[in-house]
Amino acid sequence: MQSTTYKRYLLILLTVILAFNFVDRLALGIVLQDIKLELSLSDTQLGFLSGFAFALFYAVMGIPIAAWADRGNRVTIISFTAALWSVFVAMCGAATSFLQLLLVRVGVGVGEAGCIPPAHSLIADNFSREERPRAAAIYALGSPLAFVIGYALAGWLNQFFGWRWTFVILGTPGLVLAVLAWLTLKEPRAIRTAQASKQARAPALSSREVWLTLAKIRTFRELVFCYSIVFFFGYGVSLWQPAFFIRSYDLSTGEVGTWFAIIYGLGGITGTYLGGALATRFAANNERLQLRAVAIAKVVAGTFGCLAYLSTNKYLSFSLLALGVLAGASIYGPILATLQTLVSERMRAMAIAIVYFFANLIGMGLGPLATGMLSDQFAAAFGPESLRYALLAISPGFFWAAWHAWRASNSVTDDLTRADDYQPSSPEPGGSLRSAAGA
Repeated sequence: MQSTTYKRYLLILLTVILAFNFVDRLALGIVLQDIKLELSLSDTQLGFLSGFAFALFYAVMGIPIAAWADRGNRVTIISFTAALWSVFVAMCGAATSFLQLLLVRVGVGVGEAGCIPPAHSLIADNFSREERPRAAAIYALGSPLAFVIGYALAGWLNQFFGWRWTFVILGTPGLVLAVLAWLTLKEPRAIRTAQASKQARAPALSSREVWLTLAKIRTFRELVFCYSIVFFFGYGVSLWQPAFFIRSYDLSTGEVGTWFAIIYGLGGITGTYLGGALATRFAANNERLQLRAVAIAKVVAGTFGCLAYLSTNKYLSFSLLALGVLAGASIYGPILATLQTLVSERMRAMAIAIVYFFANLIGMGLGPLATGMLSDQFAAAFGPESLRYALLAISPGFFWAAWHAWRASNSVTDDLTRADDYQPSSPEPGGSLRSAAGA
């Protein structure tokens, strides 16, 4: 294990990188209405642009990048892909047609696919099982931090400089972070190799071995379903929320950006951190209890979401939305920590990549598209309020995700106990999956 100071630095830097990895997607939500008007696009086209076109390449490329991360230098992967996505984000500002913007978003998706799986693998290498829920939650703070940057900054940048310069400005910090990661982060595998140069290292697992091994684990399967459903309804709702408040309450992008920075930023940060901190303090090594809390949190989040769209008062709607965000954000630390504890070091990046493959392809890919299509279908009946009812129709889906989290809680204890049964044919040096889980 590294020193406490380095571990904190590692978490902080990876969290900031994750924030900027996510910022452009939120900025796109803020400027969707302006892009719609300038490029004369339908809501269905906007849903495809912001959802499936990006998510397809983001999800698919995550698998080979994660396989590389389970074998190679994760610091190199994070640095290179951060630089790549930053360049493509800036290029969004130069697009003059739907097709051009579509192709650039594909490039962004390829670059951003290299962030999360190797980062989670690095974190699991540096933190023990007891520490992982809090560490995973701190890393997940990158998402609500992105809401602060993406909504507040993008909202006002768009209002003063337009959506094109917004993307150019938001693409710049990632280049600086890429260089900083390259120069200051350490790859634990390189250190271990130097310390034990004569000790044979177990051969890397093939992608097929990893897929077959993970498919045996019921808890893993349930969490894949849970995460995919959370992403489908989460992206289906969150990407369209700015446009909803702009259309239904006639707010400016600056106003919406400020509100969402508070709701998703402060609410998301608070909920995410509390979820991990409470799990570490009151349910350390008790993944069953952690996952049951996740299920309850998603039910609460879905309930407040429905009430937010039923309200016709913008302040009450914002307040209800904030309560839903606070509850919904609490799930990420426990879920992601459980996923890393279930598997050995040699497949941690791939495990996360497989989860995000399905979650992003189904969730990010189809969620925004489904909401956009519903909004277009409801337009004849509800006119300018069609988006409100599309969001209302989507929100109860979080109850479905809660059901899978509860099912995962029923199997997780047995799956951790039977970890040896999930050991691939090539044994890991120093022990089994169970010993790795308790590292």
